[in-house]
Amino acid sequence: MKLRNFVIPAVLALLGLLAWQADNYVLRLSTTVCMYAALATSWNLIGGYAGYPSFATAAFFGLGAYVAGVLQTHGLAFGWAWTAATFLVALFAGLLGRAILHLRGHYFAIASLVVADVLREVSNSWTSLTGGGMGLNLPLLKLGNVNQHALFYFAAMLVVAVLALLLSWHVNRSRLGWALRCIEQNEDAALVIGVDARRAKVTAFALSGWIAGAAGAVYASWVTYIDPTDVFDTLLSVKPIIMALLGGVGTVTGPVIGAVVYLGLEELLWRNVLEFHAGLLGILVVLLVLFLSGGLHDARLQRAYVWLRSRLGRQGEVNA
Repeated sequence: MKLRNFVIPAVLALLGLLAWQADNYVLRLSTTVCMYAALATSWNLIGGYAGYPSFATAAFFGLGAYVAGVLQTHGLAFGWAWTAATFLVALFAGLLGRAILHLRGHYFAIASLVVADVLREVSNSWTSLTGGGMGLNLPLLKLGNVNQHALFYFAAMLVVAVLALLLSWHVNRSRLGWALRCIEQNEDAALVIGVDARRAKVTAFALSGWIAGAAGAVYASWVTYIDPTDVFDTLLSVKPIIMALLGGVGTVTGPVIGAVVYLGLEELLWRNVLEFHAGLLGILVVLLVLFLSGGLHDARLQRAYVWLRSRLGRQGEVNA
């Protein structure tokens, strides 16, 4: 395994060790960055590797939150509720993919965008099951004091982020990843050389839903209260795209890097200019597309890796 493949796992392990001794504010930020990393990696599977501009992340996240929440309010243990929500969202994503992945470009983007709106309206209307606009209160887990609760949900979200990273790494090295990259380059040519484009796209879409659904399920238990406007928020579809652009679209570690940078910007800058938050997001996207199309992954990590490799090579020659 190459040296750079150890960077993100090492950073995640360090994050876990630091958060274990941190206060509740740092734990909240750490949990949030893990959730962001999972969502950005989820989008990257279909948007980065296959080049399909999906806006369905909010739909998968919200559906995972509501399925887990409803199951827990009906007495199912949180672990089983999270598991059931994750796989039900993956199934939903697979079925949805079969319905809309024949579309391309902005047609697919629009079709994926309205899914969250439809699910939001269903959640608002189905009052007997979801609580409607009043939201849904989840049962509190008996985990001890407030700090132990924070630690538990940080650990749970960290597991989701690590699983997402490992899944992305596996897809990138697999035949599926090769097929997705062929589709991203030229789907018509991929079909000519024998790539089963429909199967590859639906599989990637289902895996994307699996990750986002898992993050949504853990999020619902973490905050203990969810409502349609929160978990189906359109920004939950936009933020992962910006994070992937920040870190590097179509790379394994780029979405994680972008999630860390985005959270830093969110905490240090955007919370002080709430009135112009959406405007700043738009400006950031334009700047990324024009001046940093490869993301921070290409701009910094690649140079650092080449420099470190050259230094190690020179050191080996000196020792020889």
